[in-house]
Amino acid sequence: MSCVSDCMFSVLCVTGETLGIPDTVMGLTLLAAGTSIPDTVASVMVAREGKADMAMSNIVGSNVFDMLCLGLPWFIKTVFVDTVNPVEVNSSGLVFISATLLLSIVFLFVAVHINGWKLDWKLGIVSLFCYAVFATLAILYELGIIGNNPVRLCSD
Repeated sequence: MSCVSDCMFSVLCVTGETLGIPDTVMGLTLLAAGTSIPDTVASVMVAREGKADMAMSNIVGSNVFDMLCLGLPWFIKTVFVDTVNPVEVNSSGLVFISATLLLSIVFLFVAVHINGWKLDWKLGIVSLFCYAVFATLAILYELGIIGNNPVRLCSD
């Protein structure tokens, strides 16, 4: 499986480099969609079977896993591999993205509570709208259109 991940990342990096798109934007759009679609399909399947609690667990677990996976490689590198130098991250919007990911878990619980603990099309539309706003702001931030951020590519 890691060969597939490595190949996918390499192709995205080369494509982004060719088109002048930063790797962080490629990761926020294509790579994130590729990893989230299976979770989304699984959540929809179990929600249709009337197991909304299982769908919620999958959604929250996915976001918590994303948060853990964000810091775990940096922790391993700084503790076991290179204990002297900090890890350089090629993303100026990391704090925004991490905070938003954490807030999405809170938002999801509040929205489901307000909706009477039901997963329906209204909640889906609200969630989709919030994701579109988040993705747009994150991409604009990473591209330097909003904020004072230099655009950096994989090779930088």
